[in-house]
Amino acid sequence: MDQQFNVSEEQLGSPLIYPVDAYISRDYAEREGDCLWAKVWQQAGRVEEIPEVGSYINYEIGNDSILIVRAAEDRIRAFHNVCPHRGRKLVSTPPGANSACGKKDQCGEKKQGFFCPYHGWTFDLDGQATFILDREDWQGALSDERTGLTPVQVDTWGGWIWINMDADCESLQDYLSPIAGMLDPFEFDRMRYRFRQWGIFDCNWKVALEAFLEPYHVFATHPQLNKYGDFYAWSQSLGLHGNDGFDSRSADAASAADTTVHRAAKGEDARVTIATMQEEFWETIGASTTETLVNAARRLVDELPEGTPPAEVHHHWLESARRDDAARGVAWPEISDEQMTRAGLAQSIFPNMNILPGPTFALYYRVRPYGTDPDKCIFEAVAIDRFPEGEEPATEWQYAEQDPEQWPYVIAQDISNMVEMQKGLKSRGFRGCLPNPHQEQKVSNLHRNLANYMGMGGLQALD
Repeated sequence: MDQQFNVSEEQLGSPLIYPVDAYISRDYAEREGDCLWAKVWQQAGRVEEIPEVGSYINYEIGNDSILIVRAAEDRIRAFHNVCPHRGRKLVSTPPGANSACGKKDQCGEKKQGFFCPYHGWTFDLDGQATFILDREDWQGALSDERTGLTPVQVDTWGGWIWINMDADCESLQDYLSPIAGMLDPFEFDRMRYRFRQWGIFDCNWKVALEAFLEPYHVFATHPQLNKYGDFYAWSQSLGLHGNDGFDSRSADAASAADTTVHRAAKGEDARVTIATMQEEFWETIGASTTETLVNAARRLVDELPEGTPPAEVHHHWLESARRDDAARGVAWPEISDEQMTRAGLAQSIFPNMNILPGPTFALYYRVRPYGTDPDKCIFEAVAIDRFPEGEEPATEWQYAEQDPEQWPYVIAQDISNMVEMQKGLKSRGFRGCLPNPHQEQKVSNLHRNLANYMGMGGLQALD
């Protein structure tokens, strides 16, 4: 790994090869903490998780633990979850939980804050020490800066909370450019959790993430979906980030908007194919569509005559679903076909998030390392939807074993590849990854940017 990484802009679309150290090396996994996770903006939760002053979540990444708290109605703060006295964690994640969350009122109803169970040091919601037992023993040597909690950069976008441990980092908006501008029309901030599931998997975090970075795998991994169309895809790098969508080879695409609502109708009767596909997505993923879209699709056979062109079927279906949602108090955002086409099917946000958006929903994946173990990761699958005001469901993180039987069927199919890939990457016969230069640019871009952050070589353009 001592070869300097150097791939030019002209080579971005060229075939690349990269070795396996990023997946299996413990030294590499340990270096990621300093070189990657301490330097990047990363999604740490949803704003809806901390609705009241004093409510907090604890986000853990590698060996770091970050407290995110609503310090005031209009202010969110983040701190390293460690007492400056002797280093005890202030908040511990319960065994078997994905994160700690709650409302910190150990210091009294009118004096909310964080309390160290070791020696009783107490901190307010802005991280300042409000009680230090026998402070006079230090003879005036303790400053507010030294006794306060160590701050972490925090900001919001899309209804998500983002943190960065680098005090000198660029702004979140600059970091997310240009992907944030492409996704703003979807108004993710108006969506709320519908389900959130997590597990600890026996593979590197990049192996798990890459399972969702390209549709190239659909043909073999999800063969039951091939009846709905050609999944040939374009894929592109957008700086740190990337997106993909269905390519022109997919001649059966009904409209540009289809890249958002997932595939068009293949077959003689678009009314039937759209309905069947939506039902299958609802039953086997439980996401990437909504109950409203499914019900509207089921009515297509009754509402349109046989032989209606696929593009007209598709338009009628979406407009019918839009009216149904409006009747129940759910407004669709104003997204043009051009904006949908530009966004594509799925978007990756460096380093560890992938989003599949729709007009009133999104399915996204976040993957994190499990400590510094290169052979384990924390995998999350989350659905957010728009709901009528006051009808948002109460949700919690649901833990599931690595057993595919505990996951939605389509996601379980993806999981089936992960452990076997982690094993295969250790084979003496494996000579390095060869991502598809057209359809898997998001995968190549992940490693290109990762290599830059790590200051390591190993990515080469093939002749």
